[in-house]
Amino acid sequence: MTACIVGLAHSRFGKLDAETVESLIVRVATDALADAGLEPSEVDEIVLGHFNAGFSAQDFTASLVLQASPDLRFKRATRVENACATGSAAVHQGLKSIAARAARIVLVVGVEQMTTTPGPEIGRNLLKASYVRDEADIEGGFAGIFGTIAGLYFQKYGDQSDALAMIAAKNHKNGVGNPYAQLRKDLGFEFCRTESDKNPFVAGPLKRTDCSLVSDGAAAIVLADVETALRLGKAVAFRAAQHVQDFLPMARRDILKFEGCALAWKQALAQSGVQLTDLSFVETHDCFTIAELIEYEAMGLVPEGQGARAIAEGLTQKDGKLPVNPSGGLKAKGHPIGATGVSMHALTAMQLLGQAGDIQVKDAELGGIFNMGGAAVANYVSILERIK
Repeated sequence: MTACIVGLAHSRFGKLDAETVESLIVRVATDALADAGLEPSEVDEIVLGHFNAGFSAQDFTASLVLQASPDLRFKRATRVENACATGSAAVHQGLKSIAARAARIVLVVGVEQMTTTPGPEIGRNLLKASYVRDEADIEGGFAGIFGTIAGLYFQKYGDQSDALAMIAAKNHKNGVGNPYAQLRKDLGFEFCRTESDKNPFVAGPLKRTDCSLVSDGAAAIVLADVETALRLGKAVAFRAAQHVQDFLPMARRDILKFEGCALAWKQALAQSGVQLTDLSFVETHDCFTIAELIEYEAMGLVPEGQGARAIAEGLTQKDGKLPVNPSGGLKAKGHPIGATGVSMHALTAMQLLGQAGDIQVKDAELGGIFNMGGAAVANYVSILERIK
């Protein structure tokens, strides 16, 4: 353990017309430092996760964090990006600075504002997280990429429509209790399973309820070295933090295996010295329900091709053997690209601190996080444990 989360903040996710990228950053940065009981002057470094790719007219956004306080002026500030895993890329960058003893306290912020962008442009922006040369013309945009993956999975392992609907229904049920979630409505299995005017097919076998939401939002965490953290009010330590990057073109890999995800989990579990079954819960990257299904297999919960078993047998329900996405996941919470990974870390810390309210997992001691960029290209796994 080299670092801990000592403060956190989270905006509501959704269509936030009254907000800007700057206002979202300022709010969560201010609140996270207050939650940590630290002054802005005590921050050594700032890392901002902001995908952008055309969503915001303002690029070069790292210094917007300084707008939260004059005392942040002249602090080192860097913006990082790694597609949908941008938030975790920012978290892991902060961990590296602390591990290198280049910083004691790092403020990490993740942000995105997507809903002000017209629909067709949203699709084009998201496709920049694919291998544009070969994949930009896939019908259905980024959903089309995962629609293709779902179609190939169905061909190999049979129709998984029931399992995908069960995953969607689970996450929407969990999201009802999350005050930060964009869609707090228990849609139920039948609605998620049935094609309708309100739930049409979007790409391949994926319906609207299989796809995460276009969102605005921000989250922030404050990281500190262990010695500093133990002097503060709370400390949620990183037992493991692993990052595995795979080939960008889907044609260069077996896209049904999520091998980068599997390797990141294997390395994180080895680093932490725990088994998957020791975890109290997992927050995983359900940008599409087919992603969560394959992630069950990649993390080692069930064998390859048997992802449906995990949801059918209730293993991943909130009261199951390994609750997955008690927050409602990206499916219900929303997916503001740069904020998602930071949000996952903030909500996991809340769980371990016993401060998760209606989404609290009973007796949560160890939390796992998997955040993914592109179609299993950028793969980040963190394992967290409260030590104070």
